[in-house]
Amino acid sequence: METYLNNLPFLMTMKVVITIPAYNEEKTLGRVIKEIKEVMDKTSYNYQILVLDDGSKDRTIEIAKKNKAVVVSNKRNLGLAETFKNEMKECLKLKADIIVHTDADGQYPSFYIPEMVKKVEQGYDLVLGSRFGKGHYGNVSFMKKLGNRAFARVFSNLLRTKLTDTTTGFRAFTSEVAQLPLINTFTYTQEQLIRAGKAKMNIAEVPIRTNKTRPSKLFKNPFDYAIKAWINIFRIYRDFEPLKFFGRFGSLFMLVGLVIGIYLVYLHFTTGIKGHIALMIFCILTLSVGVQIILFGFLADMNRK
Repeated sequence: METYLNNLPFLMTMKVVITIPAYNEEKTLGRVIKEIKEVMDKTSYNYQILVLDDGSKDRTIEIAKKNKAVVVSNKRNLGLAETFKNEMKECLKLKADIIVHTDADGQYPSFYIPEMVKKVEQGYDLVLGSRFGKGHYGNVSFMKKLGNRAFARVFSNLLRTKLTDTTTGFRAFTSEVAQLPLINTFTYTQEQLIRAGKAKMNIAEVPIRTNKTRPSKLFKNPFDYAIKAWINIFRIYRDFEPLKFFGRFGSLFMLVGLVIGIYLVYLHFTTGIKGHIALMIFCILTLSVGVQIILFGFLADMNRK
């Protein structure tokens, strides 16, 4: 009881910024902001709602201002990843202690926000609203479930943390997480997760049910998304752990060259090497390429951010 009373002034002054990226969302944005206010007004949190307009051509800005949100606009449409980076800058300008990121289409129910914020208060740095937790699939397509299961397994192994939803945009996190560098041009979700995990930050999930919304604006179909997402996972892994990334590719080339070399030595001591000039050249080439790739990995590791 004494500990709670000692922390009470801190909780009362802690600032929560709920940020919403919006691009031509005049149909749903007003309802989303109202729902957030209804939920947050029942709590004791000091909160603000930030709408980051991504160059909308409709009444998105007008509706956001009408509902008393802080509005910042990109001069032109930059896409979700760049908009997210701008959101983080604006949230830090607003001196946010905890940031909650949600969507403008109403996919994520606002009544989960206090629960996610409470998780951050308990010591977690990044809290994900998981659409795929046990019994919490909500309105999610079969392809998304299947693709997310694969992503979740990869990320769980990579970060050594049990995760069920690595692509959710519904998340709460500290200002320290907001300051993590992001280089991705397609999706911020997985990169932020990797960087937080590699920085030894505490990650948790809150199971949620989602609302049915319009088709995604980010990709044409699930296969298009999967291809882009996997490419970006490789890019993030390449940039975050270049020595491992290039080391494995280099080792593969060297292994091929080594096997061929052993075969040529075997021929030399048995039947004698007659011809096989092309095989010798290929052996030397693969060994050389392998060494160069590994050296490149060392250089990249020395110069990584």
